[in-house]
Amino acid sequence: MTQGTLDRLREKLRLENEPKERIDPRAWKVWTITGAINFAILLPLALAFDRFAVGLVNLPSLAGTAVLALALVYGPWGMAIAPWLRMRFWRYEVREKEMEIQHGIFIIRRHLIPMVRVQHVDTEHGPLMRYFGLATLYVNTAASRFPIPALPQGRAEELRGEISALAGVSDEDV
Repeated sequence: MTQGTLDRLREKLRLENEPKERIDPRAWKVWTITGAINFAILLPLALAFDRFAVGLVNLPSLAGTAVLALALVYGPWGMAIAPWLRMRFWRYEVREKEMEIQHGIFIIRRHLIPMVRVQHVDTEHGPLMRYFGLATLYVNTAASRFPIPALPQGRAEELRGEISALAGVSDEDV
């Protein structure tokens, strides 16, 4: 794709009044590696299904071919397309009285969370996220848990403290 084509695509995908903050660009690497790992697990399972399960259960060979084709389509999707789209649409913004989170690929969801509803704030990072220096921040209300993925670890801790202070959450709750 040329730069002009990408710019036109970005303009078509742009939403009005998006939250200002983006997640860290290193998230693309984490999601690409995660997609590759998932594909490396899924492909042998699809091959095994095609070779063994179809013969044992007397399924038509088309079922095995369909499962294999789906696994092969998932590879480029999980390693290239989905990470790019997730990077494009993940946004967040913390304001004094509320915070806004936007996410999704085909269906874009926007959450407006009043600070008075925030009960506690958590951070989490697995081995891959920790390797890239990233963490996921979770904002918890009585009804739901809202993630903000792939923030730099320092920013996640800073944001955790800021949201806690704005929400009036005590240190024991954090």
